[in-house]
Amino acid sequence: MADYVFTPPAIVGLPIADSNQLFPVRRVYCVGRNYAEHAKEMGFTGREDPFFFCKPTDALVPVATGEVTEVPYPSKTSNLHYEMELVVALGSGGCDIPVERANDCIFGYALGLDMTRRDLQNESKKQGRPWETGKAFDHSGPIGPIHPRAVTGTITQGSITLHVNGSLKQTSDLTQMIWNIPESISYLSGLFELKAGDLIFTGTPEGVGAVVKGDKLLGRIAGLGEFEIVMV
Repeated sequence: MADYVFTPPAIVGLPIADSNQLFPVRRVYCVGRNYAEHAKEMGFTGREDPFFFCKPTDALVPVATGEVTEVPYPSKTSNLHYEMELVVALGSGGCDIPVERANDCIFGYALGLDMTRRDLQNESKKQGRPWETGKAFDHSGPIGPIHPRAVTGTITQGSITLHVNGSLKQTSDLTQMIWNIPESISYLSGLFELKAGDLIFTGTPEGVGAVVKGDKLLGRIAGLGEFEIVMV
């Protein structure tokens, strides 16, 4: 047995709906600007090649169904934005995966929030710097239980919404993605070797905005139920 100089960090395991098993997370990839209307509100248009950024696995915050999970408001920001997303969990992977075989890699799906320190992200953009301070901070990835594709079937459409304090802020359909799920998996597999345990946050619809401490966020995706967090 290896003799580490200190105890290695634990594997991040996410609950699987209606199961006692956990999904072990390897990497967390995120697709940027993947809904046309959101791209427009961020100042971009058209079907650009997809681009990706990452979050660390320990930035994930498991959100239990039927409970309100507290999420700390992060430091060094006065403009924290919500971004409601469908998350894809991979059960297998590979390199240069053909689009027509990409869905076969999917283990399941979950609701997720890509919380963003927008002021820090915008400053990074201006200076041509990486996005980690705006996207990869602690507690930046609230995520619900993973629903196995064997139960849900392959998800290609369905409403995605987010309410803040009871007011509807984001509403769209998964069909409005610029790059659909198989296309995103295929493209990403040309950049990285994908493996079981990888998560892909697939992008957010239009309507992103700021939240403050005390705000309650309720996200829903058709077929996957809902989850709720409160900023503290």
